[in-house]
Amino acid sequence: MSNENMLLEKLEAIKIKFDDIQQKITDPEIISDMKKYVQLNKEYKELEPLIEAYNKYKNILANIDSSKEILAGEDDAELKEMAKEELEELNAQLPALEEEIKMLLVPKDPEDDKNAIVEIRAGTGGDEASIFAGDLARMYFKFCESKGWKTNITNISEGTSGGYKEIVFSVEGKGVYGILKYESGVHRVQRVPQTETQGRVHTSAASVAVLPEAEEFDIELNPNDIRKDTYCSSGPGGQSVNTTYSAIRLTHEPTGIVVTCQDEKSQLKNLDKAMKELRSRIYNLEYQKYLDEISSKRKTMVSTGDRSAKIRTYNYPQGRVTDHRINYTSYNLPNIMNGDIGEIIEKLQVAENAEKMKESSLDE
Repeated sequence: MSNENMLLEKLEAIKIKFDDIQQKITDPEIISDMKKYVQLNKEYKELEPLIEAYNKYKNILANIDSSKEILAGEDDAELKEMAKEELEELNAQLPALEEEIKMLLVPKDPEDDKNAIVEIRAGTGGDEASIFAGDLARMYFKFCESKGWKTNITNISEGTSGGYKEIVFSVEGKGVYGILKYESGVHRVQRVPQTETQGRVHTSAASVAVLPEAEEFDIELNPNDIRKDTYCSSGPGGQSVNTTYSAIRLTHEPTGIVVTCQDEKSQLKNLDKAMKELRSRIYNLEYQKYLDEISSKRKTMVSTGDRSAKIRTYNYPQGRVTDHRINYTSYNLPNIMNGDIGEIIEKLQVAENAEKMKESSLDE
């Protein structure tokens, strides 16, 4: 079967599915089932660009056939010349449109559109690792700000000489997880620590885990499975911090997952944030299986469970940043540490799309 016919066959099957979804989302029975309705609406929106490209592709192929018929059966020289010109023009449009369709056919990670929860932990390197974890957090906050995303800290454990032993924050915005997911893994820094008197270069590390934030529709929690403890917040935040039982600790007894939130002065706000994180961590237990599977196939992705996978090195003496997954090096370290990580992420996305294309049956 030709590539053209394979493409048409795939697109026609998707068009049948699209028409079916279109019919279902007007069905009163589906509309009354909010979870189902939300899911179908999401699928409908995701398929729309592909259906548009399919209609355009079908139109071009029909016009190519029509021009060929004129060339084969027409005696009028002027008409033949016009048909020849149109055929050349249509054939020139075809390869780019086919590539666009192939990219649209590449299966999208269903979690890509979700918000994210980011967890940064200091690794080996003592105080310097905590300082570096703080630098990474600042880098992500700056990057999120440049994208117009909203960040919300849920938990902080500060380092003794600055930075963080651990920081957890949520990120809200369009397509957040699909962009930040490439940051999961071990980040390594090589520099002279502020705490070093001899001027020697040390290597320290911090691990980053990015989880898709679960929506209420994704997971139903049984309140009886959750133990809630309240305690006094510690750390910065004014006088009321140490006197009010506003901090929340949630323990999900079936899984043993513990989530704490002490960022807000209001117990209710802390509870809301903690519930979001708990839902996401439980949801992630299942999602982890999918991540483990794709991370074994694609070098661009590191499963969040594999905290030992070294993904990037920030070398201060040479002013360079190297992403080891795609062997990409940039000598733009100051700007990158200031949040300019878009180019690295774009290159990782291109590499992942190329790997997905290889997995796709169209390129077999």
